[in-house]
Amino acid sequence: MNPVDGVKTLCIDGTDVSARAEQTVLEAAREAGVSIPTLCHLDGLSDVGACRLCLVEIKGSNRLLPACVTRVEEGMEVTTKSERLVKYRRMILELLFAERNHICSICVSNGACELQGLAESQGLTHIEFPYRNPQLAVDASRERFTMDHNRCILCTRCVRVCAEIEGAHTWDMMGRGIWSRVITDLDEPWGASGSCTNCGKCVQVCPTGALFEKNKVGAKEQKNPNFLSYLTEMREGRP
Repeated sequence: MNPVDGVKTLCIDGTDVSARAEQTVLEAAREAGVSIPTLCHLDGLSDVGACRLCLVEIKGSNRLLPACVTRVEEGMEVTTKSERLVKYRRMILELLFAERNHICSICVSNGACELQGLAESQGLTHIEFPYRNPQLAVDASRERFTMDHNRCILCTRCVRVCAEIEGAHTWDMMGRGIWSRVITDLDEPWGASGSCTNCGKCVQVCPTGALFEKNKVGAKEQKNPNFLSYLTEMREGRP
């Protein structure tokens, strides 16, 4: 096969870029130095398009498409920055803040939270939607870790890292709408889980203060989700 057959040429924000045929628009944009905000995406994990913050405009489509699960196509024209996209990204962030209880000043991840950082970078100063404030449980039954469902944004990073990297399949999703939440095993307390290996990968990849180490309470928690790309390379034998 001719190597060129596996290469696609597309236009991102007015600049022609090349990408491999299997790449997503998000991957192609980042390789070209174009930043697209996202919360659910993490290098080393499969993409699910859960947060929708990476929405982009593609010429010929009336819909906004999530860049993390949209494959590149020959001749595709992509816009990552526009007034329309700014409006929708701020709206999505507002909905995330309004759906649960994200009070940064009393959160263990204050100052080290991806949701907080994105709100600042996108110019979010206030919330126009009514706060839902569901009273969800805090599961502190695990010896080292705590799960605060009130801080969870349902990005499913914990679910995917547990299944795809650790192979334990401890985490899953249940419920619909505002009552959707991540669960361990068959909705048992985390401390009672027989499948959890206590590795802490789910805590490291959580973008908010939903999952945290108990010994970090009272101090700024620093997480390191970037270790996943290294683990994935080692698992797949890539140089």
